[in-house]
Amino acid sequence: MENSKDYQFHIDQANNTLLIKRTYPAKLETVWRAFTDAKILDQWWAPKPWKSETKSQEFEEGGKWLYAMVGPEGDKMWSVAEYQQITPQISYKVLDAFSDENGNISNEHPTSTWETKFISMGDQTEVTNVITFKSSEDLHAILDMGFKEGYEMGQQNLIDWLDENPDIAT
Repeated sequence: MENSKDYQFHIDQANNTLLIKRTYPAKLETVWRAFTDAKILDQWWAPKPWKSETKSQEFEEGGKWLYAMVGPEGDKMWSVAEYQQITPQISYKVLDAFSDENGNISNEHPTSTWETKFISMGDQTEVTNVITFKSSEDLHAILDMGFKEGYEMGQQNLIDWLDENPDIAT
């Protein structure tokens, strides 16, 4: 996926951040739910042939989303997103980390902070993710793990899901 008016992926090495901006062909309410409802996230978040499997989600400030990326052989990579700030249909901010199946953060992999913003553009929605790492080494470790490719595969899953579910806002 190349940068275009509908999609941008920018590495800011000076600030240890990734900027990912995407315009989705759906209304704000639908895109917001796709990013915040675990039942929907499980349908698109993981890059195929992996799938996302939620163990628990409390979508509220101070709450967590605990999920696994499940591989084709059944192996699981656990992650946790700790919700720090939520402004409904505008933005949310999470601490994102690899974890064990109970949500205990792993010290073996970098953590990051994701700030995700949503802007309604009529029948489309722009979503901007600013992902901040503690260091340049952490940023590059995640990129070396294939983050960009995996994230883009998940984004295509979301576009496919939106095509199949255009009016699921409520």
